[in-house]
Amino acid sequence: MPEQTPTAVDSRTVRFGYHGSTEVVGRIVRLAGREDADVRLIEYDITDPFRGVRAGELDVMIVKFGINEPDLAVSRVLTEDARAAVLGAGHPLADRASVSIEELADYDAFAAPGKFPAHVWDDVVPPRTPSGRPVRRNRQAATIPELMRMVAAGEAIHISLISLADLAPSGVKVVPIHDLPPAPVTLAWRRGAEVHDHVREFITTAEAAASR
Repeated sequence: MPEQTPTAVDSRTVRFGYHGSTEVVGRIVRLAGREDADVRLIEYDITDPFRGVRAGELDVMIVKFGINEPDLAVSRVLTEDARAAVLGAGHPLADRASVSIEELADYDAFAAPGKFPAHVWDDVVPPRTPSGRPVRRNRQAATIPELMRMVAAGEAIHISLISLADLAPSGVKVVPIHDLPPAPVTLAWRRGAEVHDHVREFITTAEAAASR
């Protein structure tokens, strides 16, 4: 599902905010019983992820892990995104079938970008492993291409989600992490704002299908 450029849309088009891979977005669109053409994809800025939905530029946005934003409403969990390590192809762990978060603590990882909520980043890149080892969150990247360049160069690893495999360039491998739980995936929208009927139907149909 390629990103769509802003154009005039009909009254049933859902303005859908996402970041990174569109694979999980496609799952939600199918749960809602809609076609790709019914959704206009708008990539949000990871350094300020909620700006678009708060400004009324997005009807809904995809959320992975929990959020603590009182002005945003959140759907039921619709699907999951498994955990993975993003590694340079020459990294010592890159050819493994899976890796442990305990092993990843040996390498530099990324700090939260910009205004990304710290409590959500703690879910994405945990500050400590289950055994208590600190994770070295000391690298900075504001975009996925920048992050991927740093990973490919061996400057850092990224603790993330398996869906990023869709965006990995040559020189980068995405390896499952077997001892972190998958990320729950929901939709969020602005609480108290008018939710158009076709958007509400999109949300409720996806929720019902996910509950079956």
